[in-house]
Amino acid sequence: MKLESYVEGRWQAGSGDGVALRDATTDEVITHATAEGFTPAAILGYARDIGGPALRALTFHERAALLRTLGKRLLEFKDEFYELSYRTGATKSDSWVDIDGGVGTLLAFAGKGARELPNGRLLLDGDVEGLSKRGTFVGQHICVPLEGAAIHINAFNFPVWGMLEKLAPAVLAGLPVIVKPATATAYLTERIVRRITEAGLLPAGSLQMIAGGVGDLFAHLTCQDVVSFTGSASTAARLRTHPSVIRHSVRFVAETDSLNSSILGPDAGPGTPEFDLYIREVVREMTSKAGQKCTAIRKVLVPADVADAVVAALAAALGEIVVGDPRLDGVRMGPLASRDQRREVLARIAELRGEAELVSGDLEGFAPRGADRERGAFLPPVLLRCRDSGSAQAVHVVEAFGPVATVVPYHGIADAIVLARRGDGSLAGSVFTADDDVATRLVLGLAPFHGRLLVVNRHCATESTGHGSPLAPLVHGGPGRAGGGEEMGGMRGVLHYMQRTAVQGSPDTLAAIGGRWIRGGTQRDPGRHPFRKPFHELVIGDTLVSGEREVTVSDIEAFAALTGDTFYAHMSDTEAARNPLFGSRVAHGYFLIAAAAGLFVDPPYGPVLGNYGLDSLRFVKPVMPGDRIRVRLTCKQKSLRAEKGWGEVRWDTEISNQAGETVAAYDVLTMVSIHAVPDQAGGGS
Repeated sequence: MKLESYVEGRWQAGSGDGVALRDATTDEVITHATAEGFTPAAILGYARDIGGPALRALTFHERAALLRTLGKRLLEFKDEFYELSYRTGATKSDSWVDIDGGVGTLLAFAGKGARELPNGRLLLDGDVEGLSKRGTFVGQHICVPLEGAAIHINAFNFPVWGMLEKLAPAVLAGLPVIVKPATATAYLTERIVRRITEAGLLPAGSLQMIAGGVGDLFAHLTCQDVVSFTGSASTAARLRTHPSVIRHSVRFVAETDSLNSSILGPDAGPGTPEFDLYIREVVREMTSKAGQKCTAIRKVLVPADVADAVVAALAAALGEIVVGDPRLDGVRMGPLASRDQRREVLARIAELRGEAELVSGDLEGFAPRGADRERGAFLPPVLLRCRDSGSAQAVHVVEAFGPVATVVPYHGIADAIVLARRGDGSLAGSVFTADDDVATRLVLGLAPFHGRLLVVNRHCATESTGHGSPLAPLVHGGPGRAGGGEEMGGMRGVLHYMQRTAVQGSPDTLAAIGGRWIRGGTQRDPGRHPFRKPFHELVIGDTLVSGEREVTVSDIEAFAALTGDTFYAHMSDTEAARNPLFGSRVAHGYFLIAAAAGLFVDPPYGPVLGNYGLDSLRFVKPVMPGDRIRVRLTCKQKSLRAEKGWGEVRWDTEISNQAGETVAAYDVLTMVSIHAVPDQAGGGS
């Protein structure tokens, strides 16, 4: 039986015998994978011509809703995915990270897309830039989806999470995806993709999967395509320098080899909570996924004077780890993904032993529970201790991608920083200390060489997600050897699949393009109070200008009595006169906001359901007793929440004085019903 690929809208098997994919525990052949006979140019064309237009026709909110529904659908098949995941060597807890973590990431991006993106097809990036004296010429950055395809080349260790964490931001951005899973565990990725396609939720062409090599696909890439690669640094370098990638400046996001360090602070010696937390974390990172994680701890950096205690504690804890068939109760660590991978790890251990001694892990007499050691890809957890951290070379450059870590003693914080940075770029680092000064020095010293840093103490440990857990809102990537890329990071990950363009023109033109009113643009007469208009009747630029209100000493004192804000500048002419910013008594800024609401709010029941906040509030000029204020309220931006029966409306709000000078400016955020409300007596029309 051959593994099928999903290309050009249908499942099909490649020609030829292909590569045998085997159960990591038993070495039983599961299936064969081959992509021979496919036409990569046609696969790319299908993504660009069918998938791209279909995705771009949807708004960000519609794409987010697809991801949310898809995530919930995948959860219905968890048991099926878990059974297949055991064949990769993953234990139940390993599979939870991969499967539930992958679906969780999908749902996280769905939620962030619905909350943080507009219900439109382009994203405004930043504020308007004034480019002229009178404000008739302005600039605005916009982000739109690229019109190519996202090629996702994934690693063997996370066949579910690795696919979904890349798929989510690409689909949210509006770019179709071509997945190329690592061949060794492609059968699990294939099952996920099969369940996705059966659901029929994603538009045709949005997702394709190639089980096997990609042939000459790279020869057909253009500037509209994006490559996201996870794997070895050597393969990344070869792909990054492909002539088409260079010629067309193809975006290339890479997550590659990484020698990650965890540092035990000098204050966190034996007997402290941080010491115990550190031991548990190192053991967890060494044994989770059998150490086959790009974020796993490889260098255990500890103060030289506690190195013996660390080694003893780690050796004791690792001795309790039960290795064997991942299906069995009580087994904490399964085999590596394949026997080829085990041979690779053993070769790297041999290199490391040139500079480090083996202190835990019986490589000769090891016997896995419930499995044949010779047939499966088993290794015990292997702990090494570096003999001379200053002169060592291999310890800082050789990665054994398995349950292997090396204890490296350091002499002072500066030395710890130097040793951690010798990895030449890492995905993740961690620090265990109760001393915030130590944490600060280490973070500042490590940050230029790390994509993510975790600081753990007794106060956050219970809720900490751990050293090796990438999270959807945070960047996953790292400089140098780690690949120089960034994945996830919330909206940062979405922007990888979009083009940022600077647009220049008049305020009205840019408002028409971006769907957001710009100061200096046309203010429309709404015909009636804009708060009487349901969401769909409101037009960008609808403007209300209120009547005036004089600010009095009685107003100021009454507001002070009501709120308890008796700051001297509001209460004492003499003391306020000493203030170089005011020179005399002034009104509370928050009184002005409250008084402004009294000037523009339409009181009776109507389409406006609620006010949920202010953005960008600035007090520009003080208001003294006797000044008169008025408000200009303009419909600035709309975002529909159809499933909730209302939309978000952003109102550009400006308070001015009797001289026409701006005294305060801000955005008012309201929820407005999509349903019309009949005017009632006294409704104010």
